[in-house]
Amino acid sequence: MQQQQTQHQMMGYDRSSIMFSPDGRLLQVEYAKKTVRQGTSALGVVCKDGVLLMADKRISEKLIVPRSIEKIYQVDDHIGATASGMLSDGRVLIERAQLVAQQHRVTYDEPIDVLGLVKEICDVKQFFTQYGGARPFGVSILFAGVNDHPELYVTDPTGIFFEYKATAIGEGETELKDFLDKNYKDNIQLEDGIKLAVRALKKVLGKEFDINRIDGVYINSKDRKFTRISKDRISKAA
Repeated sequence: MQQQQTQHQMMGYDRSSIMFSPDGRLLQVEYAKKTVRQGTSALGVVCKDGVLLMADKRISEKLIVPRSIEKIYQVDDHIGATASGMLSDGRVLIERAQLVAQQHRVTYDEPIDVLGLVKEICDVKQFFTQYGGARPFGVSILFAGVNDHPELYVTDPTGIFFEYKATAIGEGETELKDFLDKNYKDNIQLEDGIKLAVRALKKVLGKEFDINRIDGVYINSKDRKFTRISKDRISKAA
C-alpha cells in the first residue's frame, strides 16, 4: 500500500484534487480527511429531549484566554455546529451556513431545515473536489439542530454527509466512537447525554482533560434554543 502511494506521488496524482489515480482515488481529498483526524476532538449526541455538541478546545499556550477560542458555533437559534481539522476552513463554512440560515429566515419567515442547510454546505465542499484552482476543505463539521425532532449530521471533506444518533470527529475519533457505541442508549435524556459526552472526552483525553478546554452546547426539543453548557455543569458531569 505504501509503495503504491509513493508511486502515485511520483506520477503526480496527489498534486491535483481533480485528477483520479489509476485505481480511482482522489489523493488530495484523502489527505484532507487525514487533516480532520489530526484536529481537536468533537462529538455529538442525539437525546430524547434534544441534541448536544461537546468539543475539546486544546489550549496550546498557558497565556491564551480560554473564552477567546470558539470551538462550537451558533448557526441559528435552533442549530449549532462544531468542526475538526483545519479550523479556518471550518469557520468559513460555518459563516456561510449562518448566512444561508439568515437568508432563509428573512425570505420564508421560518427557521431553515437542518438537513437542507447540511446539503447546502456539502454542495460547497463537493464543488472544491471537482474543479481546479483550489484545494478541498480540510475539515469535517458536526451540525446539530432541532426542527420537528433532534438531528445530528457529519459532513466530511468529500462533500458527503451522514445522520447519526451519536458520533465523533477529530483526534481520538475511533476511541470516542467505541465509547459511544458501548454506552449510548436510544432513550437517553439531555442531562445523561451531557454526562456521557464528558465521560467520553475524559476517557480519551486522559491526563490532558481540563474543564477549561471543554466547550458544550445543547438544543432542547421544547424551546429549540441554542444554549451553552456552563462550566459548573460540565464539572459536575465529570
